Amino acid sequence: MMFNMIEFIEKKRDGGSHSKSEFQEFIRGVMDGSVPDYQTAAWLMAAFLNGLDDEELSCFTELLAASGERYSFPDDIRIVDKHSTGGVGDKTTLVVLPLAAACGAVVSKLSGRGLGFSGGTVDKLESIPGMRMQLEAGEFLSQIRNIGCAISGHSKELAPAEGKFYRLRDVTGTVPKVQLIAASIVSKKLVGGACGYVFDVKCGSGAFMNDRESAGELAAALVSLSKRFGRKSVALITDMEEPLGEWVGNAAEVYEAIEVLKGGGPADTRELCVALCAQMLAISGHAKDEDEGAAIASAALDDGRALKKFAELIKAQGGATEILERPLDILPRAQKSFALKSEREGVVSKLDARAIGEALRALGGGRMKVDDRIDYAAAIRLRAKTGDKVRAGDAVVELFYNDDNKLADAMKHLSGCWEIAEKARPRKLILGRIS
Repeated sequence: MMFNMIEFIEKKRDGGSHSKSEFQEFIRGVMDGSVPDYQTAAWLMAAFLNGLDDEELSCFTELLAASGERYSFPDDIRIVDKHSTGGVGDKTTLVVLPLAAACGAVVSKLSGRGLGFSGGTVDKLESIPGMRMQLEAGEFLSQIRNIGCAISGHSKELAPAEGKFYRLRDVTGTVPKVQLIAASIVSKKLVGGACGYVFDVKCGSGAFMNDRESAGELAAALVSLSKRFGRKSVALITDMEEPLGEWVGNAAEVYEAIEVLKGGGPADTRELCVALCAQMLAISGHAKDEDEGAAIASAALDDGRALKKFAELIKAQGGATEILERPLDILPRAQKSFALKSEREGVVSKLDARAIGEALRALGGGRMKVDDRIDYAAAIRLRAKTGDKVRAGDAVVELFYNDDNKLADAMKHLSGCWEIAEKARPRKLILGRIS
């Protein structure tokens, strides 16, 4: 019987469930072009509104992973991976990947580009001159053997169906759905060949999960789905009500990551990177528990081992290692800047991560359409964050840009993006853990 895509869409539109064979026909049609993008987008919206049950989620994830090649490793190499659900200013992969490898873990990382208002690791690393983010399978595996870590963008050979869905979700308003996010993430983890995963599930205005309940739901779905495929995993639920760190923007976040790898950088960026690395070391057997893992990770940041490993990673993938010594000379920098200042004295009591993320995208630091080009130099600096004291006239947010028209667009998102009060409740960075 010929597959009927209209009936497939209508079934999910009306709250029905798909069989594995139906999913197989759907994925096959998406891949060979017999199912056009507009019908795939219609199904995505139906799935966004009505969801997928556990069996559907497993089938969909498995078929996304099976749509292309997979990495496999010898038994003597036990790979661990880390994934963030995306946030504003989230440069943790840039730090955690070399940090975990410097501590003895072996890390295989497949990363994506920016999704919605959230930045993408591939875009950030491509701001490094010469950095290659599309590695061939043999090169990827050889690099892991040689230096203990590798990172590559989503390739046509690895879970290609997931890549198609990923791009369509970004431009159809269907990103923040638990099952679709879980299927996307775990399918890419499966093809990466790791035996264990650490998930960083963001929660707040700058995350796809805006509240603690939905973030917990996604964290549980990721851990449960991973377990169904025989993978060890743990999820940290972390705050994204305000951006992470001081800088937001592709090249700017590479700069901040380098500062952290040198033993400095913003306290919150370091705290989260150490916590994530600690979990990676624990599930891979390189630490007896997360406390020992945190101590090992902190030492590797402070004694230079993590920075040295980052240099090895950049060199192996063709990037300019000079950025480690002269980042401001090597990385792209915007030509213009504009500061938004506080009108009164007090304490920053709110800093809206979503508004900052949307403003960066408007500056050119993210995409509005699939084929938009990124301005790597566009950036936003957070001169003050929640709990910081400011005086009237102090800069709170500073924008770095190249296009005056884009500045005007960015400013539309920043009205009311922060609040000043007499005092502010301290924010907790790590909100929960699910394993």
